[in-house]
Amino acid sequence: MKRIAILFLVMILLGGCAGDSGQMDRAMALRGKIQQKEVTFDVAITADYGDKIYTFAMQCHGDIQGNMKFKVTEPQSIAGISGMVAKGSGKLTFDEQILAFDVLADGLISPVSGPWVMLETLRSGYLTSCSSEGDLLRVAIDDSYEEKALHLEIWINSEDIPQRCEIYWQGRRLLSLDVKNFTFL
Repeated sequence: MKRIAILFLVMILLGGCAGDSGQMDRAMALRGKIQQKEVTFDVAITADYGDKIYTFAMQCHGDIQGNMKFKVTEPQSIAGISGMVAKGSGKLTFDEQILAFDVLADGLISPVSGPWVMLETLRSGYLTSCSSEGDLLRVAIDDSYEEKALHLEIWINSEDIPQRCEIYWQGRRLLSLDVKNFTFL
C-alpha cells in the first residue's frame, strides 16, 4: 500500500501540468528560456484592493539572476520613478515623488513587484495546469509549495511569449498584468 501511495505521489508531481504533453513542453521551454536569457517588457498593471483600484504602467528589465529593474511610465504624475526588485529586497528611486502602494496578501506582494513575481514564478514556480484558450496557452503556476502560495494564471501566445498574467491569493485576484513588447535579449 505504501508503494502505491508513493507511486501515485510521483505521478502527480511528474504530471504537474495537466493537458497534453505539447502544452507542458511549451511551458517548460518558456521556463528554460527565462532562466537563461535576460528579458525586457512593458506592462500595464491593475491592482485591486477591494475598495480601491490603481492602474499604472512600467518598463521592465529582468536578468538571469532573478533581479528586475523597472521604470514607471504612466500615469504622468508618477512617471520616471524607477527601482529594482530582487528576492527579499527592493529599492525605489525618485525625485520628489512618492510611490506608495500598500502591500497585498498579508505582505507577500506589492503592485510594483507584480512583474517580478511573474518572472520569478515562471522561472521556478510549481506548474499546476496548462490549457488552450483560443490561440493562447493558459499556464497555472503557484509561486511556492507553501499553504498560502500566490497563484498565477499566465497566458502565452503561439510564439510562447507572455501576454497577460493574473495574480491570485486565497482565490481573490489581486493584480492583473497586461504584457507588451516581451523580448528575450
